[in-house]
Amino acid sequence: MKQFVEIKKGVYGKTALSGEIFPLVSPLARSPKGQLYITVDGSKVHVPGIEPRNCRIKLETPADMQITSKEKFEQFVADSTEICVEEQEAPVTEEERLAQIEKRFTILDDMAAACKDGTVRALILSGPPGIGKSYGVLQQLEKQSMFDNLQGKSEWEVVKGATSGLGLYKKLYRYSAKGSVVVFDDCDTVLFDDLSLNILKAALDSGKKRIIQWNTESRVLDREGIPDKFEFEGAVIFITNVKFDAVKSKKLQDHLSALMSRCHYIDLTIDSIADKMLRIKQVIRLGMLNGYNFEDTRKVEDMIIDYMETNGKRLNEISLRMAIKLAELIKMREATWQDVANVTCLKRGI
Repeated sequence: MKQFVEIKKGVYGKTALSGEIFPLVSPLARSPKGQLYITVDGSKVHVPGIEPRNCRIKLETPADMQITSKEKFEQFVADSTEICVEEQEAPVTEEERLAQIEKRFTILDDMAAACKDGTVRALILSGPPGIGKSYGVLQQLEKQSMFDNLQGKSEWEVVKGATSGLGLYKKLYRYSAKGSVVVFDDCDTVLFDDLSLNILKAALDSGKKRIIQWNTESRVLDREGIPDKFEFEGAVIFITNVKFDAVKSKKLQDHLSALMSRCHYIDLTIDSIADKMLRIKQVIRLGMLNGYNFEDTRKVEDMIIDYMETNGKRLNEISLRMAIKLAELIKMREATWQDVANVTCLKRGI
């Protein structure tokens, strides 16, 4: 007849036990070194730290265990299974994950608009390349600047690529008025240069007045009539692939922490292939391909999404840029576009 044992006080590996009930495999025994133990079946019940096999539970005295009934064992199994189910997070469906991603991009839209109207001074937007970070920001700035555009003036600019500390100073001066926005898009050199970071910290200071100074002589500033000190009332948006919390350099961490304390920080948390594909599908369905004037845009959207999902890791990159490349191939040669895509868009040897 099968017996069951309740462990009053015992240890398995690094796991302390008290009150757990197991099927008994072999009775109380001592090791050659004198350690008292009992062998139980760990596969019949879920106990964290207990392996699903026969396990030796170390005891100090025989009173640390007690033979118990089958009914108590079955109740313990039911209770522990219920706890296990409660602890497990329910799997997130595709619709739920899409809603989570969409919510973050909606927040991004709101924050970009707030930068344009002067409510928000600075925003850092981090996420992998090719998921539409820039698209959402620029769309909001265009929308908010509609009246400015009618008057033939623009109060925001996108800076791409490398820029020097002096170039940064000049750009911030040019867009120093309230309602002006400077967007640094994939311009990470600004974040890795001490001089540029110090200028930015001054521009984004939390005080009522943000004064930026250039403390060395500059013929360039003199020639262009730019003062060596000015008040900055505009806003700054950084769009970057750099994850600030993953930077290992202690010196750089200190600089970036100082920036983050002055800025609103959004990490879009789209790191998996599945999440990237969800975002790409979302943007495509929002009308990204409308400008190509396809006879059946929905059909082309389906073709591109299906191709990207089918090839997955074989693609040179999983991004909106890849979707645009495929749209160009379909526009160029719809009958044989996949043959061309297989040559130009897929990695070799995979």
